[in-house]
Amino acid sequence: MTTQRTSGRRKQAMAAAAVVAALLTTAACGGGGSDSDGGSKGSAAGFDAANNKVAQADQAKKGGTLKFASAQDADSWDTTRGYYGFMWNFSRYYSRQLVTNATEPGEAGAGVVPDLATSTAKVTDDGKTYTYTLRDGITWEDGKPITSKDIKYGIERVWAQDVLSGGPTYLKEVLDPKGEYQGPYKDKSKDKLGLKAIETPDDKTIVFKLPKANSDFEEMLALTSASPVRQDKDTKSKYGLHPFSSGPYKFESYSPGKDLTLVRNTEWKQESDPVRKAYPDKITIKFFTNANELDARLIAGDYDLDLAQTGLSPQGRTTALQEHKGNLDNPVSGYIRYAVFPQSVKPFDNIHCRKAVLYGADHVSLQTARGGPVAGGEIGTNMLPPSVPGAEGQKYDPYEMAGANKKGNIAKAKEELKACGKPNGFKTTIAVRNNKPVEVATAESLQASLKKVGIIVDIDQYDGSQTAGIIGSPANVIKKNYGIIIMGWGPDFPSVQGYGLPLWHSDYILESGNNNYALIKDKAIDGLFEDYVNTLDDAGKAKIATEINHKVMEGGYYLPFVFEKFLNWRGSRLANVYTSDGYSGMYDFVNLGLKSTK
Repeated sequence: MTTQRTSGRRKQAMAAAAVVAALLTTAACGGGGSDSDGGSKGSAAGFDAANNKVAQADQAKKGGTLKFASAQDADSWDTTRGYYGFMWNFSRYYSRQLVTNATEPGEAGAGVVPDLATSTAKVTDDGKTYTYTLRDGITWEDGKPITSKDIKYGIERVWAQDVLSGGPTYLKEVLDPKGEYQGPYKDKSKDKLGLKAIETPDDKTIVFKLPKANSDFEEMLALTSASPVRQDKDTKSKYGLHPFSSGPYKFESYSPGKDLTLVRNTEWKQESDPVRKAYPDKITIKFFTNANELDARLIAGDYDLDLAQTGLSPQGRTTALQEHKGNLDNPVSGYIRYAVFPQSVKPFDNIHCRKAVLYGADHVSLQTARGGPVAGGEIGTNMLPPSVPGAEGQKYDPYEMAGANKKGNIAKAKEELKACGKPNGFKTTIAVRNNKPVEVATAESLQASLKKVGIIVDIDQYDGSQTAGIIGSPANVIKKNYGIIIMGWGPDFPSVQGYGLPLWHSDYILESGNNNYALIKDKAIDGLFEDYVNTLDDAGKAKIATEINHKVMEGGYYLPFVFEKFLNWRGSRLANVYTSDGYSGMYDFVNLGLKSTK
C-alpha cells in the first residue's frame, strides 16, 4: 500500500500510495485530543486507551454524523485503483469482498474472516483451488443481488492497467502469471468474463484456479481490489468519482480535494453482513490544504478523526500532548519511512554513490524530523517492518544507522564517493510530496547532512495527490532528475510478499503507478520470492523473508528513516475505537460509532 498498509495489511497508500505510495502509500496529518472535556466536545478515554484494545466499547449509538478530516484526498476511491492505506480502510463502508480483515484490535485484526462469502475458502488441489459460496441477501445499492459474476468482473478490472492503474496487482500476477488475459475492456467474450482462472458455475459459487499455489492468496482476496463491480455501473476511469455501493453506505456527493459524503444504503441488510455494524447515519470527509488548521479543528472537536491516520503535525502534536493527552494513541505502525534511489538517475546506478548517502545521512536528525522517538519512531536500520514475520528490527543494522554511524559518518561517505568516481561529491534532486510537512522537514534534514560530504541536493515539492503519475512514472523520474525519492510503505497484508513484492520484484516495475522506485531487477531477490510463495510452513516463510531483506539492504537501494510510530487523535465523541494490525496500526474505521448522536 503506498504509504499504505499494515502490520496486517494499502494502500499505500497510499502509498500513500497507501501506502502512500504507500505506504502506501499513505497520507496526511492528524490532530490532538483531550484529557478533560477541553475544547473537544465530550470526555476522552485516556492516553493509549484504543491502542490494541477497544475504547468506549459499548457506547456506540445508532445515528449521527461521523466526521473525518484530512490533508489529503485518496489516490482514488475506485476499489481497483486505490492504494493508500486509509482508502482501503474507508472503502469498507461502500465495498465488500469475499473475505475481509477481522474487526478486532491489534494483531487479531490482521486475520481474515468471511464477508460476502459464507466462510473462508474451501482449499483443494494442493493449494491451487479456492471455492467460495456467497451469502443470501447480499445486494447492490439498487437492491439487485450481488452475484459471483460481479465479483469476477470486479477482479478482472485489475487487468485493465492501461485504464485503471495505481492499485495493487497481486491478483493479476497470481491468477495470470503469463499475462494472457487482456482485461474486461479488451475481452472478446460476449459477457466480458473471459478470465479462465476464475469460474462462476452459478450466481452463488465462485472458484479460483491458480496456475501455481500461493500461500498468501486468501490475504489478496481480502484487499479492496477484490471488490465486486457491476458491469452496467462501471464508468471505467471515472468510477472513483462515484463507486456503486455493495456496503452499508453509498456516495451522496464527492468534490475531489474538497469533501465527500456517504449516506446509508437502504438496500443493505444487517443480517447479510457479519462484519459491519453501520452505526452512523452519515459519514463525511472534509479535505484541508493546511495540516495545522486540520489539527486545530480536530482539537476543537469540529471533526472526530484524521482520515490519513499518519499522526499530528508538529504544532498540533505539541498542543495535544500538553492539553489533550487523553485523546491520543501512540501505536507502532506497519510503516517504514525511507528514501529510495532510482537506479535510472545517475549517479545512483552506482552502488557506492548510493552507499555514500547511507553513510552521509544523520539518522538522529532524520528521526527528529519525523517527530522523534514518540511521534516518529525508532531509527530505521533495514527495510522489513517489525510486524512482518522474519523481521529483525534494529538487531539487523548493516550500516550501523542506530549504532556507530547514527549521526552520519563523513569519512565513510567520502570513501564511498571516491569508490563511485565522485570524490568531490555530486548534485541531485530529492522528490517530496508538497502536502506532507513532515516529509519536507525530512528532506531538509537529509539535504543538510549530505552537504557536509559534498552531495548537493535540491528539494522538489510535487503535488502529493498525483503521486502515481509523478514519482510512479519511471520516465518522469528520469526527466525530473529525481535521484532521491522520499516515501513510506506498509504491508498490504502481513508477509514479506504483502510488503516487499511491489517494492523489490522486477515484475512490478510499471510505467505508471510504479512502486519499485529503485527499479530493482535482481534475479536472486526474484528467486527468493518464488521460493516464498511455494513455502507453506511459517518458519520457512520467515527465514526467506529475512534473506530477502538482507539482499535489499546489501544493494544499498534504500535509506530507512524510522520504524514508524503514530501519534493519532481520537475524538471525544467516538465509541468502539481500536487500532488494528489489519490497517497498519490505524483505527479500524468500519465499526466506529458515536457516543451521542445529537
